Amino acid sequence: MLQQTRVPTAIPYYRRFLENFPTVRHLAKADLSSVLKIWEGLGYYTRARNLHRAAQFILNHFGGRVPDNPEDLLSLPGIGRYTAGAILSIAHNKDAPILDGNVKRVLSRIFAVSGDPRQTETESLLWSLSESLVPTGHASAFNQGLMDLGSIICTPRDPRCPECPLGSLCKGKASGNPEQYPSKMTRKAIPRIVAVAALIRKGGRVLLRQRPPRGLLGGLWEFPNWKAEGQNNLKRALKSCLKKEMDLVAQVDGVAGTFHQTFSHFKLTLHFYPCHVVSGSAKGKWVLIKDLPLFPMSRIHRRIAQSLE
Repeated sequence: MLQQTRVPTAIPYYRRFLENFPTVRHLAKADLSSVLKIWEGLGYYTRARNLHRAAQFILNHFGGRVPDNPEDLLSLPGIGRYTAGAILSIAHNKDAPILDGNVKRVLSRIFAVSGDPRQTETESLLWSLSESLVPTGHASAFNQGLMDLGSIICTPRDPRCPECPLGSLCKGKASGNPEQYPSKMTRKAIPRIVAVAALIRKGGRVLLRQRPPRGLLGGLWEFPNWKAEGQNNLKRALKSCLKKEMDLVAQVDGVAGTFHQTFSHFKLTLHFYPCHVVSGSAKGKWVLIKDLPLFPMSRIHRRIAQSLE
């Protein structure tokens, strides 16, 4: 959960997750939809899917016990060198290094490493530094302390250098401008995507579709929707998509709402239209409006569902 997410945000999800899935076996035996529902709102849903698949792999291949060696850990879905190091050191107190975003920043400043941490050469140097510092027999406390130092003291902006226990060793502080380390990453402009979504009713039910299990928002439920880039008439675009993608002839009414969400790589604007099917049989799942809270959804589709509720 702490990949791409701060501790205060993750804690309530962490507690709720363990209440529902207290052991590897509980998680492995759960259906993906229930896992995604507990994860809903935390984002980066690939993490939840990988965690679920990893639990199944651990149950089937390691007798339900999380491995304590790097080779077996790296064979699990969603686990790379950093996560493997975190599990080995924190859970098993093995002398393994870690290198998350906070640790990269701390080491870059202490040793005045000026390169971009995303570049292979710089990242390799930081891994070597991290590995050289792990005190034998104390990896768990040391690595957690290093991460907390980056999270609380050695922050990206306005680091609290006077409070830092490593201030006397830090070359970045000695330079007078610790924020120059690590090198600033050039951020690309985030593209904007315009899409249209259909509210299709039948009695007290609405139509949902489930996204494929892999890829962006995999396994989540949503109202039928499509990109509408370059379309001047969004109602006409939605009508065309319903015919082409679902073989439905539908009357599209005026927009019921416009919703926005920022993802990691794009910004989405979703226009939501009530639709009345004239001909054709809609494929998907008909869900009572009162039952919409039971289905895991992305934040933008949850807001649409709440507007119906």
